[in-house]
Amino acid sequence: MAYASPPAPPPLARTAMAYVLAGGRGSRLMELTDSRAKPAVFFGGKGRIIDFALSNALNSGIRRIAVATQYKAHSLIRHLQRGWNFFRSERNESLDVLPASQRTGTESWYQGTADAVFQNIDIIEDHAPRHVVILAGDHIYKQDYEPMLAQHVDSGADVTVGCIAVPRLGATGLGVMHVDASGRIIDFAEKPDNPRGIPDRPDLALASMGIYVFETEFLFDQLRRDHDDPESEHDFGKNLIPYLVRNGKAVAHRFERSCVRSNAEAAPYWRDVGTVDSYWQANIDLTDVVPALDLFDRNWPIWTFAEITPPAKFVHDEPGRRGEAVSSLVAGGCIISGATARRSLLFTGVRMHSGAAVQGAVLLPGVDVGRGARLSNVVVDRGVQIPEGLVVGEDPELDARRFRRSEKGICLITAKMVMHLGL
Repeated sequence: MAYASPPAPPPLARTAMAYVLAGGRGSRLMELTDSRAKPAVFFGGKGRIIDFALSNALNSGIRRIAVATQYKAHSLIRHLQRGWNFFRSERNESLDVLPASQRTGTESWYQGTADAVFQNIDIIEDHAPRHVVILAGDHIYKQDYEPMLAQHVDSGADVTVGCIAVPRLGATGLGVMHVDASGRIIDFAEKPDNPRGIPDRPDLALASMGIYVFETEFLFDQLRRDHDDPESEHDFGKNLIPYLVRNGKAVAHRFERSCVRSNAEAAPYWRDVGTVDSYWQANIDLTDVVPALDLFDRNWPIWTFAEITPPAKFVHDEPGRRGEAVSSLVAGGCIISGATARRSLLFTGVRMHSGAAVQGAVLLPGVDVGRGARLSNVVVDRGVQIPEGLVVGEDPELDARRFRRSEKGICLITAKMVMHLGL
């Protein structure tokens, strides 16, 4: 007599909750975060940076998500309301937006990343998840969190930390860890001045991705302990994780074990787009013939607010006045009228007028490029009106006086900067 095999246990993601930390300013992005938090900064032609963490959670099977906001959160909250409003409570789904609101009776807002979770313990308890996956809301990557959850359970870890090998000298803004042969973290330093290299690859450092998996009740115990510590800054990277490395069992999860790649992606992709240079580069890289990050992968879609727009339009076809885009991404609602875009990324609703030319340009939604303007290697903020005949990217000294020019020669242009030109 044949017996049926017992049913497979449900995925761990179905009983987990994702908690996205999205309150950071991202000051290294300069004026791009003057009116919005870093997770709300536009990326990829139509989305926002936070869409990657949220999409990873959703695609992994996590249906209960919370987003903690703080710094200039209106743009982010509006995006969540418009683009992420499809969760249904009758299907045990939820997306809670948790602005800093002095919920603990103190006079302070969120004091650190750990405090941003501590102040909302009661909300997490209402959902009763088995595990909590803490996510940074400001990185670009595709990852299935189910293998990380499985490793956490199988290893008996107190905390599992997502990690990736990065150039050692570029790891000064990240948490850097050292692990033993079993993958247990034996040392953790937050934003070290001289990051420790990987023993067999001294040019690389093993960096934290800002992703942590905890069993829920254990997390609550640690948050309460940390809250009562007057010496703590109430931050995961600075306090909780180093404490658990010393006094518990912290295990590293290698990104390559759970990264999501299409056939077109040659290597695991993770970017911290925390500077103007890295932000520009990550966007422009999408214009490559075979980009390192595949946004066309229908098996792992990056969800976002699907704004209703007409198709992009290219008009005029005569010498010196031809509407065209070469090696570029052009979003809906754009009109390229007798102008040329090369190796550029144009967000929704961009207008380019006759004789204008851009190369290596990241133009955020609603940018209007006037007749005859020439822009090279620029990031132009939302809604900026570029005056007729303006030239940027050809005279470094002039550019530096008028705009925010980065170490690598990328010019950030905002409406206030253009207004001060007096043109």
